Amino acid sequence: MKHQTNLIFDLPQTGENKNRILQKCDVIKPNFPEFYGEDLLRQEDLDIPNLSEIQVLRHYTNLSAKNYGVENGPYPLGSCTMKYNPKVNENMANLPGFKNTHPLQPVETVQGNLTLLYNLEQQLNAILGMDHFTFQPSAGAHGELTGIMMIKAFHEANGNLERTVMLIPDSAHGTNPASAAMAEFEIREIKSNASGLVDVEDLKQKIDDKVAGIMLTNPNTLGLFEKDVKEITGLVHAAGGLCYYDGANANAILMQTRPGDMGFDVVHLNVHKTFGTPHGGGGPGAGPVGIKKILEPFLPKPVVKKIDNANQPKYVLDYDRPQSIGKVRAFTGSFSVYIKTYAYILAYGKQGLAEVSEAAVANARYLLERVRDSYHVPYQEPAMHEFIITAAWQKEKYGVITTDIAKRLIDYGYHPPTVYFPLIVQEAMMVEPTDTETLEGLEGLADAFNSIAEEAAENPDLLKNAPHDMPITRPDETKAARNPILKA
Repeated sequence: MKHQTNLIFDLPQTGENKNRILQKCDVIKPNFPEFYGEDLLRQEDLDIPNLSEIQVLRHYTNLSAKNYGVENGPYPLGSCTMKYNPKVNENMANLPGFKNTHPLQPVETVQGNLTLLYNLEQQLNAILGMDHFTFQPSAGAHGELTGIMMIKAFHEANGNLERTVMLIPDSAHGTNPASAAMAEFEIREIKSNASGLVDVEDLKQKIDDKVAGIMLTNPNTLGLFEKDVKEITGLVHAAGGLCYYDGANANAILMQTRPGDMGFDVVHLNVHKTFGTPHGGGGPGAGPVGIKKILEPFLPKPVVKKIDNANQPKYVLDYDRPQSIGKVRAFTGSFSVYIKTYAYILAYGKQGLAEVSEAAVANARYLLERVRDSYHVPYQEPAMHEFIITAAWQKEKYGVITTDIAKRLIDYGYHPPTVYFPLIVQEAMMVEPTDTETLEGLEGLADAFNSIAEEAAENPDLLKNAPHDMPITRPDETKAARNPILKA
């Protein structure tokens, strides 16, 4: 059963559902031929497996057991990882007053929903140092595009049509240049220095009157805090540009420092990582975007607005925004996700959120120290919430590469870290244990990394043919990416 990969159509057709007696449908059937034509009527029965309920149950339960998630063990994907989601937040999102509302209801009937969004906006403003937030974007990259569109609208409103360049460090998330390019900006890359931080001298050489802004992640994608961040944002502002903060790593700075205080005008958040909401599986996702007051006219509409007039509902949705970039998604975004975000913040409070960031950094630094002697560590700046190690030693001595190490981790029962990213580091492994990982989980993962390093020296072929305990071991990854088989 462990490696069963049959499709549900391949299971024995027991016929046990054929004779089930169903109640007669009480819904009036439309006359399809009259309205749509005979050619739309199905001529044959649907090709649905004729299985018993227990067959279906066992089939999908078996498939679900093949997935690996944070509830199975450490999930150390660097840069945009997944941490444990408190289940009480799911209960909050399923409260009838939230679950049974509809986005087209009159605002008088959804004052609780709007109150939550308004209060969450105030909380995020305080946590990130912003003045306003929009909740429309569906995810982090969507939030990036939304923020960049507001920066573009700002420059256009001020007649600065020549500002067509976005500055982006070479260690940036791949979505940064993609988002800027979608907003029709030219990308100008800023180099990293030997310490893995933005090369300020290179930045100075690349700032001119065409610069619309800079997109910066802090801590950056190498897991390092940009110590010169105030100088960086000051240089861009002095040149007339605006500063965008990629908040994918905001879990490392919660209640320690704020993007607004660093000089940023825009910030997006990955709430699945920072505030413990679900991620993956196709959604729903959420990537709220915070802004400074100068960008307020350009917020996507509608905006949740508080009204002091006693004759009106206390909270309304404001659509009368002539300079808005428009809608970037229907209604106000993924409301159920924001219920969980709100519950997370309320549960932790100011002190608890500070402990989240401290735990994220402590876990990463502890794990790094446990594996430091087994792998090459390219940067010596103090790690924050994630760190980079490489297979440089193993490749040079034994012909073992990062892919081999990642595949071997699967045999040990662990999800591999992010590999070969950032691109500026050869044979990179980006490891992020998150704030919710246990000491036992960290120790087990460290032991696995160290054992694999020993195996690389003693039996390189063991790694080169890993994983050994999976139904699929080493597919042609290039072929799989370019010509995926999406169905049987």
